[in-house]
Amino acid sequence: MSDGEILVDAELLGPLLGLEPAAIPSLSRDRTITSFCERGSGADGGRYRLTFFHRNRRARIIVDAAGVIVSRSTINFGKKTLPRQLHRAGT
Repeated sequence: MSDGEILVDAELLGPLLGLEPAAIPSLSRDRTITSFCERGSGADGGRYRLTFFHRNRRARIIVDAAGVIVSRSTINFGKKTLPRQLHRAGT
């Protein structure tokens, strides 16, 4: 995190999405990779949940206020399409 901006290294995100890190910038620019960020409240205050989507995968990274990774996870639906409900905040 820098000046209120959250940056995710392609070396971290690539493997979570099953991609080569070098492919991340161009796929993000052309919106093949999409994302959203949620700010925690209550017990999760000071944390941010970053969610990224690419084809049949959803990757999630949770960071604290200092930008330290608290957890990360991936859902991979294999040959099936990622269900639309997994593209919503809070899911």
